[in-house]
Amino acid sequence: MQNNLGLFLSKRAFLSPEVEAYVEGDGSFRLTYRELNDSANRIANALLADGIQVGERVGLLLMNSREFMEAYFALGKIGAVVVPLNWRLVADELEFILKDSGTERLIFGDEFVDTVADLHSRGDKTDIKQWLQVSVDQADPGGVAYFSQDYRQFRDAAAADEPQIRAREDDMLYIMYTSGTTGLPKGVVHTHNTAIWGTLSIGATASYQDGDRFLACLPMFHVGALTPLTVNVWRGATNVVMRSFDPVHAWQLIQDEKITVGLAVPAMLNFMAQVAYDKFDYSTVRWMMTGAAPVPVALTMQYNDMGIGLLQVYGLTETCGPACLMDAENALKKPDSTGRAFFHTEVRIVDDEGNECAPGVAGEVWVKGSHIMREYWNRPDATAETIVNGWLRTGDVATMDAEGFVAIQDRIKDMIISGGENVYPAEIEGVLASHPGITEAAVIGQQSAKWGESPLAIVVKSDDALTEAEVMEFCQGKLAGYKQPKQVAFTAEIPRNPSGKILKRVLREEFPKEAPV
Repeated sequence: MQNNLGLFLSKRAFLSPEVEAYVEGDGSFRLTYRELNDSANRIANALLADGIQVGERVGLLLMNSREFMEAYFALGKIGAVVVPLNWRLVADELEFILKDSGTERLIFGDEFVDTVADLHSRGDKTDIKQWLQVSVDQADPGGVAYFSQDYRQFRDAAAADEPQIRAREDDMLYIMYTSGTTGLPKGVVHTHNTAIWGTLSIGATASYQDGDRFLACLPMFHVGALTPLTVNVWRGATNVVMRSFDPVHAWQLIQDEKITVGLAVPAMLNFMAQVAYDKFDYSTVRWMMTGAAPVPVALTMQYNDMGIGLLQVYGLTETCGPACLMDAENALKKPDSTGRAFFHTEVRIVDDEGNECAPGVAGEVWVKGSHIMREYWNRPDATAETIVNGWLRTGDVATMDAEGFVAIQDRIKDMIISGGENVYPAEIEGVLASHPGITEAAVIGQQSAKWGESPLAIVVKSDDALTEAEVMEFCQGKLAGYKQPKQVAFTAEIPRNPSGKILKRVLREEFPKEAPV
């Protein structure tokens, strides 16, 4: 078997053809592994007939759907490169990603037809030559773009035969964009090898069982969703997919579909804990993975009392997901820890000179494994700064105890994690600086009972009449909703060090640590 991630679906369809592969969260349809693989082959063969080239980039602007999943494996088989797109982004943000990656084909849902029409109107500001539209309701499309082709008609006109495999090993599989501290997103390049090793690392560490039914809550454009979905294909588990998250519906699915395992960020689990979950039968659930933000001890204890173990994950897009995993047994013994290194993964804590820190001494987290990204797309300098002798520098500060348990202390890069989404202050600060009534601005994270963290904008204004509401309105349309400041504070000056760098530590001490409820 060639080392091609797309072949994971082919092999699973061969071994488990009648096992449910995909269940739509609204109950509208179910697909076996044979049916899902047939659909993947059809879109692969349709694209081959249309002349798609090896290495050609294809953007996916889709909600969680069978189309996203089938396209991902199809493109992997034929050697194209997937560019998963965050559908929360506005057109300006998407334009940069599409142009930077050189994306030439776009598969999009009709929920985004207005945004895509905007992108289409920009002409050569993107390189897209084919627009494939997926309608949510085939009988009543939500708006068809005049320049697009119908994705399903395009797919279903092709044969379901296995296509020629045109990629393997170190060939690119996907470019996933993550915001950078400079304000511009960076494309994380993963290959077939790195994605496969990410899959094997999670599958070998988490306690999966035959016949597992996995609740998929996170958006598939996230590595935190894409890698576990691949694990499920490798293991032959059933993916029960929520198109978008709703806490009550999540419990309903757990009951109706007899969910055994799943993954959700802490904010989702917190929402689920605040509704009347005791009305549902959740006795089949063994564990839920969670990560992308610190997990409150009280939340771990609450789910433990319900008989559900929380497996805390620490990882990054650059590691294809895995770095550390805290098993349910030790979660209550070491509540401040994010666990130990995954199988096939090495983690060390180093000082400023790159020397390994003694147990209990804080330093930067470095991660090593065959699942580490190949590079940042078109960013050789950033790649060289991040990967040192095969070790990925995470920018996170942590300690490690004598047993190898890692406890995250802080983030070097000032990243804010809001509802599981990475938010970088520099990007927001750049938007605020363009306001004519703002002299300078800084953004820090505040603890939020609802989102984990939320952005606080601290502004020096040149126009005394400027209000908080006007600042927040100014950000609309320029930033995705989850990046927009949830609160604005005005100050006389922004503290800086002699070199001009904003002293975020001083701002955190001066302004409230918690956002108002």
